[in-house]
Amino acid sequence: MTAQTFGTGASSDRTMHWHGINWAQCYREVRRLQARIVKATQAGNHGKVKALQWLLTHSFSGKALAVKRVTENQGRRTPGVDGITWSTPKSKLAAVLSLKRRGYRPRPLRRIYIPKANGTKTRPLGIPCMVDRAQQALYLLALEPVAETTADPNSYGFRSARSTADAIEQCFRALARDSSASWILEADIRSCFDEISHDWLIAHIPMDKAILRGWLKAGYLHNQILHSTEAGTPQGGIISPTLMNMTLDGLERMLRAKYCSGRTHPLKVNIVRYADDFVITGVTREALTDVVRPMVERFLAERGLSLSPEKTRITHIDDGFEFLGMNVRKYGGKLLIKPARANVQRFLRKLRQTVKVSASVRQDQLIRKLNPLLRGWANYYRHVVSKHIFQAVGHAVWQCLWNWARRRHPNKGAGWVRRKYFRTVGAQHWVFGTETGTTLSSGEPELLKLYDIAGTPIRRHRKLKATANPFDPQWERYFEDRLGLAMLDSLKGRKQLIRLWLDQARSCPVCQQMITKSSGWSLCHVIRKIDGGKDTPGNLVMLHSECRRNVRALGLSVVKPARSDGLCKARAECGETRMLRSKGAAAP
Repeated sequence: MTAQTFGTGASSDRTMHWHGINWAQCYREVRRLQARIVKATQAGNHGKVKALQWLLTHSFSGKALAVKRVTENQGRRTPGVDGITWSTPKSKLAAVLSLKRRGYRPRPLRRIYIPKANGTKTRPLGIPCMVDRAQQALYLLALEPVAETTADPNSYGFRSARSTADAIEQCFRALARDSSASWILEADIRSCFDEISHDWLIAHIPMDKAILRGWLKAGYLHNQILHSTEAGTPQGGIISPTLMNMTLDGLERMLRAKYCSGRTHPLKVNIVRYADDFVITGVTREALTDVVRPMVERFLAERGLSLSPEKTRITHIDDGFEFLGMNVRKYGGKLLIKPARANVQRFLRKLRQTVKVSASVRQDQLIRKLNPLLRGWANYYRHVVSKHIFQAVGHAVWQCLWNWARRRHPNKGAGWVRRKYFRTVGAQHWVFGTETGTTLSSGEPELLKLYDIAGTPIRRHRKLKATANPFDPQWERYFEDRLGLAMLDSLKGRKQLIRLWLDQARSCPVCQQMITKSSGWSLCHVIRKIDGGKDTPGNLVMLHSECRRNVRALGLSVVKPARSDGLCKARAECGETRMLRSKGAAAP
């Protein structure tokens, strides 16, 4: 294996190994170009933006990161119409070297249909070939800085560092006061991804027009029949959400220009958008019906879109409305945001079905199935008024598990069943848990227990600043602080992991990128347990999951030096070849 240094130009002809790529340098080079694109966009220098985009899409660093993204996501094993996937280091490196604009022609998408949330309708989904996914990921690296710089301030769907919690918090700010608007236009765009005008996209999206036209006109293959596409973005494509967002950007600016004059805001028209779902507030029903809605419809018509009659309605805040799985309503003048009743019932049905199909599995296996569901659902709703609902869900889960345990032992008494499946932990006497067989340092067996959803703390979400741009270097410290706080919150109560994360300067020693709650992480032993290593902090290093897989796949060892340099470095050794990943240093 040979590690080599490279810049932003075309890839070298020298032979290299996929695992020998200096990922830290790749991220730095792409980040530098993206920052320059942001600066050129802010200055209105469209020619420079185009030139910088060309540099990024023709750079080795951009191509390597594009292939890395499409070969590490959840759909990496799902092929397109050509049946090809990139699963080996050799095929990944070959893919990087083969990504070229000249001679590239997108292939049709493989069309499948997935059920919608209501269970009665299906949603079309297109699966591009691996090479098309990589090309889209590559051009997205150059387009996303422009999209973030020109985006509407209160657009939150499919955007870096933004979430549904930000959108809900903005709803609270727009509606919570006594003087806030009382009427809400709930809007939903009909078949947004499928009906966007191709002519509008080609004329207004600032990227390579020939490449974009090829993706839009590629068509799709269903039941061995090729269908053409006359409108819409490539569903299932990596770049499609960004194209959709850029299509809808400008709606908020149009409304503000119409209804906001300096500090005066008589009609109190505010918009909060998440992807193609949005709500608009207004003082009166007539203002939303006669003025705002026609403006929105004209804006959408220029882009080939229209509002869905079934899902678009105007409601009063005292009657409440549902947005992103939340029920937003005023009770006696006080705004409360709660989990929507339909979402609670849907979640309970999913839990009960999971328990029902697990009638014969071991208790520890059932707990490992349920914990991610409970924790994920609780984390989604822990920023709103959810305490009573969490308690009700926790009681429903207990009833379900108690029935599961009793059915397994119909000839045993309730006391025997309780002692077998439930434990006492502190002041809690009905904890569904079991010993795993692992002994802790204190000499006691480790207890695997069900996540306590009723004990989830309710904390108000700190909304992201509307003008924050993750690609602008001026905001870099702001985003790092937010990611750090989120990571510390996820590690709360695990002091050893927090100390380990801080000792590593909060970054992965292999790729030098920040370890965050969203990126995920894995612990790697400096001395493997099979060689006598222990689970002590001095023998552990925190890596990204994919970086850990790469280290283990090559049979490498990780060396953790002393903390005196302030940054944990990882040295991987394989035979006579060494890869050193240190901040600001290229691979030797």
